[in-house]
Amino acid sequence: MGGRNDQSPTWLVDGAVRIRRLTVGAYGNNAYVVACPRTGDALLIDAADEPDRLLAALAGLRCQAIVLTHGHSDHWQALEAVRRAYPQALVGIHPADAGMLPPPPLPHPLADGEPIPIGGLTVTVIHTPGHTPGSVCLAVPGHLFSGDTLFPGGPGATRPPLGDFPQIIASIRERCFTLPDATVVLPGHGESTTVGLERPHLKEWIARGW
Repeated sequence: MGGRNDQSPTWLVDGAVRIRRLTVGAYGNNAYVVACPRTGDALLIDAADEPDRLLAALAGLRCQAIVLTHGHSDHWQALEAVRRAYPQALVGIHPADAGMLPPPPLPHPLADGEPIPIGGLTVTVIHTPGHTPGSVCLAVPGHLFSGDTLFPGGPGATRPPLGDFPQIIASIRERCFTLPDATVVLPGHGESTTVGLERPHLKEWIARGW
């Protein structure tokens, strides 16, 4: 899907979804534009930083929603700028992390299993606590946007007071690894992987404790 200096190439998957990744900010955050090619409706996952680049990636699309995978500030530095550009867009975060955002207004409280319609696509919210209490992943057929829950090589950080290692392991085992092996995992930092590549290493992660 390219690196930080790419021109945000569009990734076409079976003609059913367009996914555009941008790597932004000092922490190398991935922000994703998920668009319905039939209607031009779009979802922004993690308005992390560099709002001009995010808005350029959304140009020509109708941004219907901005969803944050969790409340850590490196994932929402560009939120206000994008929200000003798309005032009609739903802004969603799990209620357990909502207090980590600056007010106002209060965002839409995401619920586990909630469908978010984006044109002809349905993006499904999966609550995956462990990195933070309100961490979520977002699923579209064949793809899992894993935020800081799951990366190539293991789970995200579980530093206290918000992190919980047994909890993130349970989230990965019970929520992420129930998806098909071919599911592409698109994390909040770094490169993509698949469920099938990561699942065999779960016991190793548990044994090492991180």
